[in-house]
Amino acid sequence: MSQDASPIKESNRLVWIDAARGFAIFGIFMVNIGAFSAPYFLYGGDKEAWTSSLNQFTQVFIDIFFQASFYTLFSILFGFGIQMMKERIIARNSKLYPFLFRRLFILLCFGAVHAFFIWHGDILLSYGMVGIILLVFLKRKAKTKLIIGLLLLGGSVGFLSFLYYLSRDYLDYIGYAAIEQSYQNYQSGEILAIWAQNFQDWTYSNSIFGLFFLTLVLLPLFLFGMYLAEKRWLHEPKKYKSILVTLCIISLILFIAIKMGPYMFGNPTWFSYIQDNIGGTFSALFYITLITLLTGTPLGMKIIKPFTYVGRMALTNYISQSIINFILFYGFGLYGSITPFTGVIIVVLVFTFQVFFSIWWFQHFRFGPLEWVWRSLTYQKRQPFRKQLK
Repeated sequence: MSQDASPIKESNRLVWIDAARGFAIFGIFMVNIGAFSAPYFLYGGDKEAWTSSLNQFTQVFIDIFFQASFYTLFSILFGFGIQMMKERIIARNSKLYPFLFRRLFILLCFGAVHAFFIWHGDILLSYGMVGIILLVFLKRKAKTKLIIGLLLLGGSVGFLSFLYYLSRDYLDYIGYAAIEQSYQNYQSGEILAIWAQNFQDWTYSNSIFGLFFLTLVLLPLFLFGMYLAEKRWLHEPKKYKSILVTLCIISLILFIAIKMGPYMFGNPTWFSYIQDNIGGTFSALFYITLITLLTGTPLGMKIIKPFTYVGRMALTNYISQSIINFILFYGFGLYGSITPFTGVIIVVLVFTFQVFFSIWWFQHFRFGPLEWVWRSLTYQKRQPFRKQLK
């Protein structure tokens, strides 16, 4: 039995999937910078801290079009990638479960380093853990994956939102003491104090209760991604154009209704879990189908092309964003001193740099640096790194 489940060749890549992954990296950065630069995302108080109309508009804009839309998109693409990898491993008659377990365990290790030494808002650790649970569903039929995903997502979101509704009068709590402590530690310039605060923020965000419901959200998204890969709608967009157009239109309508609709009724906090996880799922579906459809036109292809390079080294760019934020906000002391609008400007500038850097990188190398490490460890063999000069 062959042990070689070699990586996908560059010529066989689905460029619109790479573009969607790159776009997700941009969207995740847009949300993460707010949580990285100030304590209000975790402990409340953002409305009191940022009172100008420009900053409030920026917050609303990010909430509708970015919040919970891009980690959701990234999660669906993660499941999509697992299914594609499964098909390649089976085609090569390699051992399926040991290979995928090893790959996910290595991702879990990346996530642990990222979560505890760089940023508490890491998602890779959760991806590794929930991805290992996903292995149980690998050989289920596509329809079964879809049904299980819908039941898990709908059930968990419905239950928790019901609890939120019952306790709606207590949800807008502001942790003033926690905010003050965050300022002291993150502005201290002392690495041990920064790591201690980061660990406290991680444990605050990831209680046993929280991790349980995070699993019930991530696992369905992974299953939806596997379902999409099995249906092959995104593999052959010309063949399935009518299906993709239908999905794009329906998901756009539901995305706007669930993500923007609550603002017509005061945007109640108790509804936020539905807004994020149901609305976020539809917005992710809209983004991925729209990007796929754009590749069918020359102009659309030009628009999405820059994102493909970022998406091909998504792990490197994701962690690089955190390192840049770590230096800016904890090293240079900018923590708590930038507004949401300034954060948007920083994101655009840094991401633009990442686009050009990624383009340059792939002129010389086959994989992103962290992707190369991940692949080499996964395949238990040093992967070719540099491109051969022609």
